[in-house]
Amino acid sequence: MSDPAFWLVFFLAALALNLSPGPDLLFVLSRTLSGGRRVGVASACGVCSGALVHVAAAALGLSAILATSALAFAVVKYVGAVYLLYLGIQALRSAGGTQLSVKPVPRASAWQAYRQGILVDILNPKAAIFFMAFLPQFVRPDQGPVALQLLGLGVLVVLVAIVVECSLVLLAARATSALRGNRRLSQWLDRVLGSMLIGLGIRLGLAERV
Repeated sequence: MSDPAFWLVFFLAALALNLSPGPDLLFVLSRTLSGGRRVGVASACGVCSGALVHVAAAALGLSAILATSALAFAVVKYVGAVYLLYLGIQALRSAGGTQLSVKPVPRASAWQAYRQGILVDILNPKAAIFFMAFLPQFVRPDQGPVALQLLGLGVLVVLVAIVVECSLVLLAARATSALRGNRRLSQWLDRVLGSMLIGLGIRLGLAERV
């Protein structure tokens, strides 16, 4: 496969995978609904920062532990599920607790959203397994050390994710900005956020190794 064809296939695959509605993307969109564009972008950056940890682990071979050890997978899975449930319950408890002005006043600061995004991605064992399964398909033995190729390809996937998620954040923020001055609607936004996070926690808790 020639270099242009190789990179075309790689970037199309990375784009398709990042557009699929997984836990990371749903978390970012839920944070955008609750806190606006700035918090949404911070969440996306946090999720992508967490993904870089999985990329480094994949390059070093550490993610293989999650793919082969039922105990390690279960521990990470349940810790992640509990964390998402906690965030969801907190959002439900604060539903409509603060009147939103026309200018978004996020429930969580951008820094808090960033840190939460990191944890959401790191505590998702399927993210680790994804990089272990996806990246090796594009490794070319004649192109240098495998670890460096895995690292480089993983960083490119994360860059695609940043572009995709930030673009969706901007669209979601624009669609909801008109709703923020309405107290009743702001309550429903918090309830949507809480329900989505609880749903993600349940989904992660029920996830099986593949």
